[in-house]
Amino acid sequence: MKGLLAFFLLAFSISTQASCVILIHGLARSSSSMETLEEPLIKEGFLPINIDYPSRDYPIEQLAELAIKPALGQCPKNMKVNFVTHSLGGILVRQYLRTHEINNLNRVVMLGPPNKGSEIVDKLGKVPGFHFINGDAGLQLGTGELSVPNTLGKANFDVGIIAGTRSINLILSTLIPSTDDGKVSIENTKLEGMNDHIAMPVTHPFMMKNKKVIAQVVNYLKNGNFEHSKNL
Repeated sequence: MKGLLAFFLLAFSISTQASCVILIHGLARSSSSMETLEEPLIKEGFLPINIDYPSRDYPIEQLAELAIKPALGQCPKNMKVNFVTHSLGGILVRQYLRTHEINNLNRVVMLGPPNKGSEIVDKLGKVPGFHFINGDAGLQLGTGELSVPNTLGKANFDVGIIAGTRSINLILSTLIPSTDDGKVSIENTKLEGMNDHIAMPVTHPFMMKNKKVIAQVVNYLKNGNFEHSKNL
């Protein structure tokens, strides 16, 4: 992938027509989980910045700073900035934008974000081992009024959201009262002020690797909407 990035930089010479896309993985994952997105983005003329951050080591407020500030530093000046996030990554963007302004922010695509929290945290947060596996940030993702996602307010930026409708963890899905992706319900991915929303037959852990999801991501970044007619 480094070779492709080098080719991109040479071909486009960091032109003002290019657009930076910061990829932010989810809880207890790494940048490798977002690698499948890189090549399609490069082919469409974007510069992907795929970052790692210690998702289990700090609360959301600190993770937002640790993840997003360095990533912005890797985007060439005067280039538009986009985000593609998975799960917790979307909450980090919301947290960061609550206290910071990104002047050249263009669009954000969130995959499976717990924008209203997850009932799994409500019901399992106090179970021994939950904090060890998910860290402070995991405990902040409940559905209560005081959970971090529910205190960040509505979106004041251009965001499209993709929700999953299939689960590979049927036990966890029994804790969620409506259609879900194994971690988050369709309803709880939604965010007041969002520009577009689409539900697709994909699971939470693997949606970012799905070719149809990636096609929808690219379309949103380029056009500001999802292709609902192709959601088959």
